[in-house]
Amino acid sequence: MTTRVAINGAAGRMGRELIIACQRNEALTLAAAFEAPDSPALGQDAGRLATGEDLGVAIASAADRDASTFDVLVDFTRPEPCLAALDDCVAGNAAMVIGTTGFDENQLARLDAAAEKIPLVFAPNFSAGVNLTLKLLETAAKALGDDFDIEVIEAHHRHKVDAPSGTALRMGEVLADATGRNLDDCAVYARQGHTGEREQRTIGFQTIRGGDIVGEHTVLFAGEGERVEITHKASSRQTFAGGAMRAAAWVVSQAAGRYDMNDVLGLGGD
Repeated sequence: MTTRVAINGAAGRMGRELIIACQRNEALTLAAAFEAPDSPALGQDAGRLATGEDLGVAIASAADRDASTFDVLVDFTRPEPCLAALDDCVAGNAAMVIGTTGFDENQLARLDAAAEKIPLVFAPNFSAGVNLTLKLLETAAKALGDDFDIEVIEAHHRHKVDAPSGTALRMGEVLADATGRNLDDCAVYARQGHTGEREQRTIGFQTIRGGDIVGEHTVLFAGEGERVEITHKASSRQTFAGGAMRAAAWVVSQAAGRYDMNDVLGLGGD
């Protein structure tokens, strides 16, 4: 029996990629697709919107969402509509996969509260390559230590609304933890004017927005006489969509709790 999947924000760029990825995963079937109540995509066939072929699943208003019609909901939207979907999943005892970023501390607390009742996978990036990169960064940071300055450089398309990216921030957290720092205390997000010399043990973030860049992240370890760079580049959103559907197939058999892609991929804890 296949797992019934719902997709929130189905008419968006990532929503359409998720529809495609769901169709490619034999363990899953698309059961529902949702959009904002004022979306012009309401009533359209989700498959035709994504691939040009009908699937028999019409895009419905999020206001009419019924969690009894699906086993897991996948959301790559924005914090507010994501949290509304989360409430519906909790009410209907459905699992959730969350790729949305930009949550504030209060909103993150709502995810934790929901995870006491349902299983959910929350990750800033669902690419297997990115999650392997996080492991490599942890190893490099521990080995290089305070002798190397650390900078995180990320680039995304012009439509991305939050900065730095959730993936860049997660990289910063891994780097800080590996070197015994608190990211809140050591992160530097902007430099302009007369900044003075770089303070030791800071972690810098540089953000690029432009064109149709899917997602690129580089961590630069700069020492005296040498540099180490670890880079991940995504050329297709299917990288993330496929990982999210892998998470959807996995999470439905888990107990209530908040999981990440390390759990899905079996990479172990941070």
